[in-house]
Amino acid sequence: MALNCILWDVDGTLADTERDGHRVAFNMAFEEAGLERRWDVPTYGELLAVTGGKERIRFDHERRGLEAPAAEDIAGLHASKTRHYQGLIAAGRIPLRPGVRRLLEEAYEAGITLGVATTTTPAALDALIEHSLGSEWFDRFAVLAAGDIVPAKKPAPDIYTYAMDRLGVTPHETLAMEDSGNGWKAAAAAGLKCVVTINDYTKDHDFSGADLVVSEFGEPDRPPVHVFDNPHGLEDLDYVRLSHLRAIMHG
Repeated sequence: MALNCILWDVDGTLADTERDGHRVAFNMAFEEAGLERRWDVPTYGELLAVTGGKERIRFDHERRGLEAPAAEDIAGLHASKTRHYQGLIAAGRIPLRPGVRRLLEEAYEAGITLGVATTTTPAALDALIEHSLGSEWFDRFAVLAAGDIVPAKKPAPDIYTYAMDRLGVTPHETLAMEDSGNGWKAAAAAGLKCVVTINDYTKDHDFSGADLVVSEFGEPDRPPVHVFDNPHGLEDLDYVRLSHLRAIMHG
């Protein structure tokens, strides 16, 4: 099948948002609320097994044997965290990952439909687009599927199914771009082929069955990417090109 659509995850895929973005913003929200809890880097890595920020707050209380806050308190903490996260992005603290802008622009110029399928909040997604990509991308993305727009978050396939339904495309013409085990499982459950770019938090996840697993998308003027799995036998993988993505769909 031809490559007609690419659906992008956000956190860890478009940008390395987790460790130096969301985690920091959560801690700022905790401090603002007068809570003693702080999530260090290893702790937040453990919590990433739970999809969704509000869900992580609840899970962290429960696993420590504490009564979880009321739903409205969790929602308030999460709203505060989102505000702090937007500030971090606006300050230029969270740049795009290498190769992301290049691939997005090449795909857009080639007439490939582009969309976002993420569990991050719409406000956080809007901030990243505005400050890291540019406001023109609000129109270039044909769908922005984010947050609680579907009842079940990744690894459920719902967000991908929703995005494809909105776009009128099928799994046979759509490629997913992910960074985590839960994201890969969601894409696979939706019947999508998937390219994975790992990060420090996801390097030990199981990506068995993914169509390409690399350290990053890379750039022509950067050191070659590290290839962890290349089941389609793609060549010249010093950096990921649009031609590689097309070849995956044909494979």
